[in-house]
Amino acid sequence: MTKKIAILPGDGIGQEIVAEAVKVLEVLRDDFGLSIEMEDGLVGGAAYDATGTPLPEATLALAKAADAVLLGAVGGYKWESLPIAVRPEKGLLGLRAELGLFANLRPAILYPQLASASTLKPEVVSGLDIMIVRELTGGIYFGQPRGIRVLENGERQGYNTLVYKESEVSRIGKVAFDIAMKRNKRVCSVDKANVLECTEMWREVMIEEAKAYPEIQLSHMYVDNASMQLVRAPKQFDVMVTTNMFGDILSDCAAMLTGSIGMLPSASLDANSKGMYEPIHGSAPDIAGKDLANPLATILSVAMMLRYTLDAPEMAERIEAAVNKVLDEGVRTGDIWTEGCTKVGTAGMGDAVVAAMRA
Repeated sequence: MTKKIAILPGDGIGQEIVAEAVKVLEVLRDDFGLSIEMEDGLVGGAAYDATGTPLPEATLALAKAADAVLLGAVGGYKWESLPIAVRPEKGLLGLRAELGLFANLRPAILYPQLASASTLKPEVVSGLDIMIVRELTGGIYFGQPRGIRVLENGERQGYNTLVYKESEVSRIGKVAFDIAMKRNKRVCSVDKANVLECTEMWREVMIEEAKAYPEIQLSHMYVDNASMQLVRAPKQFDVMVTTNMFGDILSDCAAMLTGSIGMLPSASLDANSKGMYEPIHGSAPDIAGKDLANPLATILSVAMMLRYTLDAPEMAERIEAAVNKVLDEGVRTGDIWTEGCTKVGTAGMGDAVVAAMRA
């Protein structure tokens, strides 16, 4: 059965990195028999410029009809002065909410070839393999009421609401525990239960949910300590599960342990494993159009798509093996380049991966 993939390049370097990921998908289709069809759509700033909204109805309909979505990145300086309601990021948040993509999987893996690219000592990060499971459709990013109001004395006050229902915590906990069962069976739930009642409840629900997984070793950590531990002794973690905002921050912190944020993919899944796949980095408008961006995070996001949504793990392994081969050969974009390696641009890295897949 042919699977449909919605291709949403977005803004900035999104156009370039998604083009390289599409090359990989085309090779899997044309050379290895992957039964897919792809259709492009607009989202983010590009969509606002063309239609006046960051998430046009046509794009939402395309995403809903597709089996999986491949996203580049959204946002940029150009749109920062727009009202919040129509900024590019609202297109991304809208997709997550409308598609029910509540589980964000963000692996932080250090490829052995890039140990020297990390800012931490090799003995601290060598062998790093963490999965951060971030709740994606609740919490302070979506909570109501929210806004900016003027007080009686004329002073402005901004306010946002951190809110979670038990069911939202329970389902993200189940995702984390299920993933941990296939790994090292350790889950660290990150909260701020000492000062936030919402995350006090989060911890209670995690403890209750863990009873169904007697093999799992569940631990808890306050988010401030977790951020410190990630740079002190990151290999203590196997699976981390946390709230929307905490996950946003901790996963970017974990990304730098691996040498470059340009290496890390992500998956955002619904209850039936339909997913949106994207690199965890942003649109990087300062280097957009310069053939400098690292496309490997986007290409590895395709591997996650094949594994979690399209049920083609052997195709995922082919991509991952090709990426490893390219790194073994010393091919590097500027963000991961070191002396003695071959520096290439965005398109050159994509071509190298494609060649390795065909070899």
